[in-house]
Amino acid sequence: MNQFSDKLSIAPMLDWTDRHCRYFLRLLSTHTVMYTEMVTTGAILFGKGDYLSYNQEEHPIVLQLGGSDPKALAECARKAEQYGYDAININVGCPSDRVQNGRFGACLMAEPELVAECVQSMQNAVSVPITVKSRIGIDDLDSYEFLHNFVDVVGQGGCQHFIVHARKAWLSGLSPKQNREIPPLDYSRVYQIKQDFHHLDISINGGIKTLAQSIEHLQHIDGVMIGREVYQNPYMLSLADQQVFGVDKAQLTRAEIIDAMCEYIDKCVADGGRVWHIVRHMLGLCNGLPGARRYRRYLSENAGREGADSSVLRQAFALTGTTAAID
Repeated sequence: MNQFSDKLSIAPMLDWTDRHCRYFLRLLSTHTVMYTEMVTTGAILFGKGDYLSYNQEEHPIVLQLGGSDPKALAECARKAEQYGYDAININVGCPSDRVQNGRFGACLMAEPELVAECVQSMQNAVSVPITVKSRIGIDDLDSYEFLHNFVDVVGQGGCQHFIVHARKAWLSGLSPKQNREIPPLDYSRVYQIKQDFHHLDISINGGIKTLAQSIEHLQHIDGVMIGREVYQNPYMLSLADQQVFGVDKAQLTRAEIIDAMCEYIDKCVADGGRVWHIVRHMLGLCNGLPGARRYRRYLSENAGREGADSSVLRQAFALTGTTAAID
């Protein structure tokens, strides 16, 4: 079984945490765990594309799966293990209509026995850890007893690590975006789950904006998952190895990150990739610098043009007044 620390991880975010995003974030932190976007079992088993490929530099990396059929999930888990993923996560937290129609995501919280069966089927198929990401409740099923029973049943199915978004989800009436903002956060409920299930690894997710907040949460639970804040302000991750994992290493400068990403862009473009697909994840890198707005605007206007290459990123960075990465 692969071993890595779950103290800090980057949340799976649809359309955001693709392989280019994860490569970029990995430059900022060696130890933070990366999650893929949610991939459905149907896409892996019947889709024409390769939904499992990633850059080897991305480890430790967790595949998030969407599905509710134990056999299909087990088959996808086998494929993921062959690809070398460090762990596999089942999505029991997404509230979108599309996900519900496929009978997976947050609606599965109402079926803990099925989730336990899925976990057990996957664990029988692979040796890597199988984890579950959930909410604290759904609709009117939002009591602590409901969450406790869910963790208890799924834990008995063999799950040893739960990532809990500290908001409940409304399965109708709210969009996925609203479900990330409107239901109130209840961190204490996640802390209580850790107290009641001290033998399980419990990570917390939802509304966490700083490494300082992450460190505070780690006084109560085992791990912290950050999502949109890291995506929008990625440079905060450059201190994670030191502050969260206690590793003595120098913080990379933005100029060093630009240099490394230019090398990556050149390789991707040589393979037929497009610059915008990479640098769209880097728009927040220079937040806090005087020329951050100029940097973002230059990338947005020029990275999608035909023939664009890594020079677009260097020229955008020059507009911040930081010249160390300019040839």
